[in-house]
Amino acid sequence: MQDGHAAELETESPQVPEERFATLGDGRVRFLQAGAGQPLVLLHGLLGYSFSWRLNITALAQHRKVLALDQLGVGFSDHPQDLDCAMRAVAMRTIAFIDQQAPEKFDLLGTSHGGAIAMWVAALLAERGDRRLQRLILSAPANPWSPHGRLLAPFFAQRPISVALRSTLPRASFAWGFFIRRLYANAGRMPPGTVEGYSAALAVDRSWDYGFGVLETWLEDLETLKSLLPALSDVPTLLIWGDADPAVYLESAEPLREHFRKCEYVTMSGVGHLPYEEAPEDFNRIVTEFLLRPI
Repeated sequence: MQDGHAAELETESPQVPEERFATLGDGRVRFLQAGAGQPLVLLHGLLGYSFSWRLNITALAQHRKVLALDQLGVGFSDHPQDLDCAMRAVAMRTIAFIDQQAPEKFDLLGTSHGGAIAMWVAALLAERGDRRLQRLILSAPANPWSPHGRLLAPFFAQRPISVALRSTLPRASFAWGFFIRRLYANAGRMPPGTVEGYSAALAVDRSWDYGFGVLETWLEDLETLKSLLPALSDVPTLLIWGDADPAVYLESAEPLREHFRKCEYVTMSGVGHLPYEEAPEDFNRIVTEFLLRPI
């Protein structure tokens, strides 16, 4: 470990994550790496970072070389000023990271906003004839058919509101716990240290800039994503959804599913927006079975 951000992960197991850094064009990104073999790249959600996968990395690293990224502007990666946070820009930075760390065949797992980024990555690679992506795993990905973000994004992206929130949210740690608990179907299943782990990254200077930057182009980016879906329709894909998801509604899964020719779809009963935290053993089993199935 290079510093204390991932100290809770230290153990003698070879599958335990090692903290690493990679330099992209706009700054240095932090990621956790564990395991060996074909890479599996993990993309977190909007207010998450690699911490989101703390209950999954070791299990998945038994079968893959797992790379859990803190996107630039998030977590303990660099937080450049005036960072382009449109989905295309984030996807291009993700591809740059993959080019460095997974230059051959790889699998990709994204959740929520990270799921939308994963689809953008898959489409951009397909458009340039890059066939490295073997499997795509999407956990409740943000998508054009979920109305929740469509209603909230334009409101929070308004400049007077975003400016006010950027100045108050870093000091409103009590609100973070309330928000995180709302993402669980059963907050009693929230692992110890969850609020503290997310709060540590959200307290970093300019952490909230990334989220508000994403919201500024949210509607436009999702409409563009809809037009990109045909480019990735042949990628073997797994959709995972909690049936009590309060953030990306389950009803949006079916219209999204129709755009994939090779798609498996699993719903997790009584689970909210963070199935990898709320029911990690089941989530890890579902993902592992998909990864090990021949394509």
